[in-house]
Parts: sequence; C-alpha cells; structure tokens
Amino acid sequence: MRSSSVFATMPRIFSTLVGLSLASVALSSPLHARQNGTGTACAAVSAAVASQSAVATPTVSAKLAYDCITSAPFNQSAALALVDGVVPYFKWQSNTVWLKDPPEEYAEKVQSAVDIWGELEEIRKNVVAAKYENEYEFGLDLYLLLQSTHDGHFVYVPDVIGNVFNFARPIPLVSVSADGKELPKAYVYSDVLAESFGNATFTASAIAKIDGLDAKEYLENWAQYGSLQDRDALYNNVFYELATVSLGPVGSGIGTFAGSGRGRWIYPGATTELTFENGTSRTYDNYAKVLVSLVGVADGESLYKKWLTGPPSTATPSPTPSSNSTSAVPSATPTPTPRPIPAPGYPPPVVREIHNFIGGYFLEDDYSDVAILSVPSFVGINAQKEFQDTAKTFLAAAKAAGKKKLIVDVSANGGGTILLGYDLYKLLFPNEVDHAATDRFRAFESTDILGQKFSEAAGTFPRTFVNETNGNETLAILNDNIASSVFNYRSDVDAQGKNFESWADKFGPGLQQKGDNFTNLQRWNLSDVLIPLNSGGIYVHGYGPLADYTEQPFAAEDVVVVTDGYCASTCTIFSELMRQRAGVKYISLGGRPREGITQAVGGVKGTNNLPWTYIQSLAQFTVTELNNTVEESAQLRSTELGDYFDDYVFQRATIGNAININFRDGIRDNDTSNVPLQFVYEAADCRILYTKAMTVDVTAIWKAVADSTWGGKSHCVAGDLGGYATNKMVKRELTVQDKVLSKRMHAWRRDLSAKDYPLDVFTDLRDRKLQGDGIMWP
Repeated sequence: MRSSSVFATMPRIFSTLVGLSLASVALSSPLHARQNGTGTACAAVSAAVASQSAVATPTVSAKLAYDCITSAPFNQSAALALVDGVVPYFKWQSNTVWLKDPPEEYAEKVQSAVDIWGELEEIRKNVVAAKYENEYEFGLDLYLLLQSTHDGHFVYVPDVIGNVFNFARPIPLVSVSADGKELPKAYVYSDVLAESFGNATFTASAIAKIDGLDAKEYLENWAQYGSLQDRDALYNNVFYELATVSLGPVGSGIGTFAGSGRGRWIYPGATTELTFENGTSRTYDNYAKVLVSLVGVADGESLYKKWLTGPPSTATPSPTPSSNSTSAVPSATPTPTPRPIPAPGYPPPVVREIHNFIGGYFLEDDYSDVAILSVPSFVGINAQKEFQDTAKTFLAAAKAAGKKKLIVDVSANGGGTILLGYDLYKLLFPNEVDHAATDRFRAFESTDILGQKFSEAAGTFPRTFVNETNGNETLAILNDNIASSVFNYRSDVDAQGKNFESWADKFGPGLQQKGDNFTNLQRWNLSDVLIPLNSGGIYVHGYGPLADYTEQPFAAEDVVVVTDGYCASTCTIFSELMRQRAGVKYISLGGRPREGITQAVGGVKGTNNLPWTYIQSLAQFTVTELNNTVEESAQLRSTELGDYFDDYVFQRATIGNAININFRDGIRDNDTSNVPLQFVYEAADCRILYTKAMTVDVTAIWKAVADSTWGGKSHCVAGDLGGYATNKMVKRELTVQDKVLSKRMHAWRRDLSAKDYPLDVFTDLRDRKLQGDGIMWP
C-alpha cells in the first residue's frame, strides 16, 4: 500500500531531482448536450427535496428519481470523450485476456466469459451512432461492462449512475434454513425479528414470489449485480447479515436487495411486491436517496449541466460529498474522537477495534474452550496499528485464559491493507512459509517506462527508513515516494526469494499468455527496511524489530476459518496463507438454495488494486519530474504516459466512490499453467446453512462451527472437516472467570430486542476516504 501522502507530498521533492520543468495539463473538452430533457420529474424531485430541508439525506420515490435521471440528455461528444478516456486505465487491468477466455471450470461454476475490449468497442459504436436515448442509458452500459467482470477491483461508476441518486427498497431480507438441513428460503428480516423477539405465536412466512416471479430465480438474478465473482457469495450479499451491518456505512450494509453495497446503483422498479407461502402478499414503495443539492434543477438539461459535466464550481451539495482526490491513494482522516460503530447481534467483546474491523470474543458454558477472532475487514482507513494491537492483545488473552480452540470469522471481509493480512497470518503461524503466492502484472509500455525511471531514480539515494520528524526529511520523502514503489525493482524479490538484479530482470516480460505479456514472478520481501511504508506504518511479526516473535499460539488443527464467501482482496491473500501454507480448514456459510458444496472465498483474488488517480500521478510525475532534460520530458510525454494528462474520466466519476483496476495477479507456487488465482475454483471443506437464530445472534454461527469442527456434531450439509471431528472440545470444570463470562453472555442474550437491529444501514462513502492496496470497495 502506498502511503497516503505519496503524491500529495511530491511537490516538496521537486527541487531534489534533476530536470524539473513541465507542469501537468488538463485536456478536458467543453460539453454540448444534443437534446433537451422532459423536465417535469426533475422539477418534482427538486421541490420534494426543498420540502425536506431539515433532513440530512432527502428521499423521493424511486420512480420519480428514475424519471428524473433518465431525462438527462445524452451528450454524444462527452460520451465519446469518456469512452476513449478510460482506455489508458483499462490497459492496467491485469486479467482482460483471462476474462475473455477463462478456464472451463471457472466458466461453468463461477462466471461466464467477458470480452472487455470488444464490449467497450460496442459501446463506442453505439455512442458514435447516437443510439442512446439519454445519458443514464449510456452510463449504465459503461458501469455494467466493468461490473460484469465480477472483479471487485475493476470499477468505474459514471456520475449519472451514482452522483445524484441511490436506489433502495424498504425491506431487507434474510435467507435461512428451517433446521440447518433444509435448503434455505428468503424471509423479510423484520418478520424474523418479530418472530424472535415478539409474540411467540408469530411465525414468519417464506417468500414465494417477488414481483410475480419465483423468489429463488429473482434473487439469484439480482445477486449478479454484486461485485463478487462466486454466485453463492453473491447470493449471500443480497441479504441482511450481522457481519456486514457491523461495518456501518463502509460495508455492504443491509444487503444489495435493500439498496446497500452495489445494489444502490440499480433501479429496482417503482414498487416491490412480495407473495408469501401462506398466501398473503405485500407491496412496498421503493425509494431513492437524493445525494446532492438540486437547487435550480428544473429539468433533465439543468440536472445535466449541474451534476453531469464534472464537479460544479459553485453549488454546494446537501449533504456535502467528498471531491475526487488526485492523490495516489485516498487518504483516511478519521474524526478526532470517533464513536464506536454498533455491532448488533455480537456479544460483549474481550477486545474490539472501535470501527469493528477486528474483535475478540469468548464463548460460554460448554463452549468455554473456544475463542473467536472476528475479522470483517483488514482496515479501510488509517487504523493499521490499532488492528495489529487488537489481534495481538486478544491472542495473548485467549492463551492466558486457557482457550484451546480458535475460530477466525472473516465474514464480510472485503480486504484492506495487504500486509495486515500477512501480519495476522504470521501472528497465528510465525514459522510457516512467508508468502502467499507469487505476483505479476501486465508488461506493457506504461509499466515498463515507469519501472525504468523509478528504478533509475531510486539508485541515486540510500534505501533506508527515515522518519520525517526525526531524520532527513528529504530522504524520507524520496524513500516513501520512489524507493518503496513496486516500480523500483529493489522493492521485492523473485519467486525464489532472491533480489532482482535490474528492472529488466523483474519486468521481463516473463511470460506470454493468450496474447498478453506479463512480468516475471515476484513476491513481498517482508525483511525489507521500507516495509512500514507499504503497511500503514507497521512491521510484520517475525521480521525487523518483531523478529523475536516465534511462538505459535494454536496448532493448525485447533484453528478453523468461517466465511460468508464475501472474502475478497487481502482476505483472499490471508486465506491462501491459511489454507495452502498452514493447512487450516475452511467453512462456508449460506449460499444459493441448491444442494452441494460452495466456495469459501468468493471475492476478487487479485493481489493488488490501484486507483486510477494513482496511475495518473505516476505517469505525470515520471514525465514532469523523473527526467534529466526538457527534451527527455518531451520524449516521455510522446509515449503512452502522455495519455494520462486528461482529467475527464475523474470529472465524470461518481463522487466518493472507487475508480480502480486490478494491478497484480496471484499465481500459486509450482502452478506451471500460471493460472491467476482469480480463475481457480476451490470448494470449502464444509458448508453450513444459516438459520433464523444466526441472523440475530452471531454466536449461533460460532457454536455450529465449533460443533462441526471439534464437537462431534456436524452441521455440514456438504463436505466435511476430515480429522478435525475426532479432536473434540474438552468438557471441563468452569473457572470463576468462565462462570462470570457465562453469566454476562446470558444477560446480553436475554436483553436483546428487535430495536437493536437497524434496518437503515446503507453504504455511503461520500464523506469517507477508504484506502488499502488490497481492498474491494463495497
């Protein structure tokens, strides 16, 4: 992960390098709409918002919002500029040739092939032929092209899709099995809460049809709008889940069906009709959140001019959204005194990080030997130190309390800082292999030139970790911005753990597959002196000043990992380490209402994402600063790097959302086929279905996992845990501390009520700046 200050501080080092001459130039063009919108819907929305002046985020009916946004006129020249503007960034996407021609098993079990370049050309043809009726139709086509890859690192949300409205349904659902064995059915979550905490005679009825269609078919189709690749993980993400809710607005909230996560960008229709198995039916009015000020908006054309031509220079939105950053990685600025985010359905913790990124828990009574490490994120803000401290503190507390078994729950984990995944693994298994897989990226002109120039510059000063506050400030900035970059060949090692001798030695190209060139394989050097610059400021346990950490807290057979399949990015790196290196078993939860085993890891398995803003900054910095003469700068500008001086793609992106590509692929050691892990299907060891109890009390999940792994009572509906079941939990005399905990847990469970479970937690990143080099944005 690049430091949050990487390119924000680059002007401070201009005088330290040779050949400083050129300034960045924006090449965006004026826009001209080709037709007028109808106007009436937008005027009605504007009036409705004005009447809700005291509301932080106004709402209107979904149909009214849809009619308004689809009245924005199609701008042919602007659309053409946007389609052509994304091309330089699409080149950085690591796996386009694999998406076009995936392995047979992936195409059969996971997702169909997608021809990114071919489909982009089709969109361009439609733009040139003026086939789009309105701007929304064009923007949706472009958004769905990237979304259809189901690579959570590959995302661009045009302004017309996410700047003005987010769509939602007022009814979060859950998918549960009646007894843990029968196939799951969908229920309205408020009905399950009423059954759990209300009148004992009330029994929730399953949903049979949605808008007249079979509920299972409807929900499986809707699930495809999500960001994950695995269809069972996508299905889970449709529903309300305690782990996702615990992340608040930086998670996928109450499920894509209700308009959280990436469901917020899809129009769900004016209403939603649910028909239940008991013969009753209910119709709900869908709605839209209005994200910006609509003062002065009277029709589609004025909406376009105010919000779909780039950030306005004057009008203040309500509430104020974040502007798109052009720094390398969006920096995180937590509030000075953050308040804990509620974690409904979670018991009192032993220790928990304030944003719920990680927390430790003990179970009670017959499960008193079991400790739980809940990890729904590898950090999306600047809290790496807090994460590391929480993990270390809890593992020490678990051992001190005599706990014998450990469940690691990575449900809802979309990733974060790559080296936090490594650090947690090394905390658990300090003596195992120190890398997950080897990495590679596309070998093409842009990455080659960057590598040549960064490697050249990095060779002119010493590679050393210096703190800006107590050392050589200039040297600290140079190491932070240049020496620690992946484009300096000294930053990592080859597949055998040896240093590269030159940029050419690293770049290669090392392999050609399906007509594309890739670099030689590389991996992290965890002993590198600059590791803190790529880890959010931490050292990995077992290296550097933490080199004396060698005691393994739990044996591998006493550890199990459970996941809802959302596991993505850094979480998949952590899982590769846990499964392939340490041999830990994995349990998958839920999934589609179908028989059979499911995957445990269902998110993007690419090992590094890069924001487009970072790519632009790399290119511009190389052209304007990493040159010896004005002539060399001009020559660099004449290469592909000159394609990154136009800001138009950023001006037309949704405010506060990711603009990313997947930069690096993971390749498993000794895989002579060199198939990226993204396209490798891997079944879980055991599949457990959600029950109603698990949707209100997360300990019901953990107890089912403990039973299945060590208790001799399997809840697996498919797969098994091999030799684990013979290693049973110890039934022992409870200590005084165990009895105190058990009493506390019983009191917590007794005091639960329906009001503890929010039904309005929606994904909202407008005033939050996530970061992470291995993160899938919700």
